[in-house]
Amino acid sequence: MSALSPTLTLRRSRRRARVWHGVMVYALLAILLAFSLLPIYWLLATSFKTRFDIFANPGQFFPFPFTLHAYQQVLSDPHFLTYFKNSLIVNLATSLITVALALLAGYSFSRFRFRGNQALLLFILATQMFPSAVLLLSLYILFRQLHLLNTYPALIISYVTFGLPFSIWMMKGFADGVPEEIEQAAMIDGCSRMQALLRVVVPMLVPGMIAVALFSFLAGWNDLMWSLTLTSSTSMRLIPPGFILTYVGQFQTYWNQLMAGSVLVSIPTVAVFTLLQRYLVQGLTSGGVKG
Repeated sequence: MSALSPTLTLRRSRRRARVWHGVMVYALLAILLAFSLLPIYWLLATSFKTRFDIFANPGQFFPFPFTLHAYQQVLSDPHFLTYFKNSLIVNLATSLITVALALLAGYSFSRFRFRGNQALLLFILATQMFPSAVLLLSLYILFRQLHLLNTYPALIISYVTFGLPFSIWMMKGFADGVPEEIEQAAMIDGCSRMQALLRVVVPMLVPGMIAVALFSFLAGWNDLMWSLTLTSSTSMRLIPPGFILTYVGQFQTYWNQLMAGSVLVSIPTVAVFTLLQRYLVQGLTSGGVKG
C-alpha cells in the first residue's frame, strides 16, 4: 500500500488539474461568449423599449415595460418595405451575376494554361487591396457620365465589381478539386467543353457557387458607403442608408425603431446563413488553400 500511495496521489492530482483546466477553459469561453452576445442582446432589448426608457438613468438591462410599439411603427412605415425590396432585388441580382462570372473565370483559370495565367490571377487578387474610396470615386464619375446614378444597374455593377475578385479565387479553388478526367470522359461520350462544364462540373461545384452567392449577398446587404453614395432618392435607398436617413436625425435618434428594423432585416439573412453556413465555410477554406 505504501508503494501505491504516491502513484494514487499523483493520479488524483493530475485528474484534479485536468478538471480545473477544463473549468478554466469553459469559464473563459463563457466570458468571451457573453462579451460577444452582449451587443446582440442590447439590440434586442432596445427594440422592446419605449423611447423614454432607452435613456433611463440608471439604464435598464431588461426592457420594462415590454412593448412591440417600435416594431409596429417600423412595419407600418412604407419606406421600410421599399428599402427591403430594393436590397433584395439588388443583392439577388448581384449574387446571380457574380456566381456566373466567377464560375466561368475560376473554371478557365483552373483548366487552361496560358501565358500570364498566374500574373493575371495575382492582379485580380491585388485589386482587392485598392481603397474602396478610390473605386467608389471612379465608378461615381463613370455612372454620372452614363446617367446611371440612382438606378439598380449602378448598385449591381458596383457590388459585382467589389466581390468578383475574391469570388474568382474561391471558384478556382473548387474547380481545382474536380478531376479533369471526369470532363474528358464526358467529352469522349460526345459532350462539348461547355456541355461537360454544365452537365458534369457545375453539379460538383454547387457548394462553391452557394458560398460565392452568400459572400456577395451578405457583402451587399450590409454595405452603407456604396449605396449611400450612388443613390439619392428615397425610392432607391437600400436598407443601411435608408435606416440612417430615416431613424437618425439631426437632433434625435429613434433608437428603438432603428433596433427593431435591424432585427427584422437580420432575420432572413440569419436564417439563410444558418441553413447554408457549411457551404460558406467549405467555400472559404477550399478557395483559400487550393490553387
